[in-house]
Amino acid sequence: MGTTRTLYRPVGPKELALIHASNDRAFPPRLPSQPIFYPVLFEAYAIQIARDWNARDGKAGYVTRFQVEAAFAARYPVHTVGSSLHQELWVPAAELDEFNAHIIGLIEVIHTF
Repeated sequence: MGTTRTLYRPVGPKELALIHASNDRAFPPRLPSQPIFYPVLFEAYAIQIARDWNARDGKAGYVTRFQVEAAFAARYPVHTVGSSLHQELWVPAAELDEFNAHIIGLIEVIHTF
């Protein structure tokens, strides 16, 4: 096996249920209003989103962690969307199935809010 890159994805309860439905091996297709799938590079950034956005107003937020083949992930440039902590990969929704095929192992929940 080649090298992998660790990525994180903050999710809400509906997306988490769909991840579990895939046996924790894939992220669900994007909705028409979601043209980009954005995994993030830093756990602390994923925590901020899950805690401060997904879990607001009495809802739940989760941080998932997963491994992707590093060579495949490198095709997506890193986008900084705030401070140097706020870094993401922007995966076009049309490429999500291919992205999922390059996930190594399981998608795991590492934080719950």
